[in-house]
Amino acid sequence: MESNSTKDRELVITRKLDAPVALVWEVWTNAEHIANWWGPDGFTNTITKMDITPGGEWDLVMHGPDGTDYKNKSVFKEVVPFKKIVYQHVSAPKFIATITFEEQGEQTLLNWHMLFETAEQFIQVVKTFKADEGLKQNIEKLNVYLSGLQ
Repeated sequence: MESNSTKDRELVITRKLDAPVALVWEVWTNAEHIANWWGPDGFTNTITKMDITPGGEWDLVMHGPDGTDYKNKSVFKEVVPFKKIVYQHVSAPKFIATITFEEQGEQTLLNWHMLFETAEQFIQVVKTFKADEGLKQNIEKLNVYLSGLQ
């Protein structure tokens, strides 16, 4: 077994979206759009900064259904228009997210990969915050939001 394997600290979801890649990219990179679908079910968002350029910062507060505010700060590491976004979530829990967009006719294959610092942190985030279920809900909210724009 490889000693450098990261499988024990990765969260990956792939989903085919019923929207062309240009539209998916737009709702991912425009703060006015992303505020409408980001986060698990019941969450709303306030985005104060979203500079989608390498080194650019993304500051948002996710407002939970119970009234709890979750401050999030990320830094974009790589941005390839219509292809890939990589950002480092620098507030806790720390992780690197890589989102790729693959054009498939009028659909888009979205691959969302989150790499946490440690296996322990990954387990805690999945158990405590149900990050795996939250990510599924997030992509479903994105899909519903996209369908309303077409």
